[in-house]
Amino acid sequence: MAIRGSCLCGAVGYEVTAPFRFLGHCHCSMCRKSNGAAFATWGILQPGSFRWTSGEDFVQAYESSPGTSRCFCRRCGSALASAHDGLVGEVVVASVDGDPGARPREHIFVASKATWHEITDTLPQHDAWPPMPEPPGP
Repeated sequence: MAIRGSCLCGAVGYEVTAPFRFLGHCHCSMCRKSNGAAFATWGILQPGSFRWTSGEDFVQAYESSPGTSRCFCRRCGSALASAHDGLVGEVVVASVDGDPGARPREHIFVASKATWHEITDTLPQHDAWPPMPEPPGP
């Protein structure tokens, strides 16, 4: 079963063909500013499981740090994905159409979270990058 997503105006669509490795909330200043929210929830992809299905001409990439680009719709501004050296490795879960099939498991970069936001759930919190998890089993 594929996971599908799109932008606000519907110009851009994508498909993820494998389950997410995991979902997590990122509180870094770049994610906050890019998504206009207290944090961004990312779905970490299995390699090679992402493809644009429509509107790739509307996808604009902004290199937010060396080798990493944030992909968004240039028509409506929706944040969609993050690419590393040109390969999409994460999607913004808010752009998923329907159930992503997983739930967030952690908060990262909480040392730089918005001062006005309080984390009230019981998910683990990491001040910076946590250790990378193993991919799910078969």
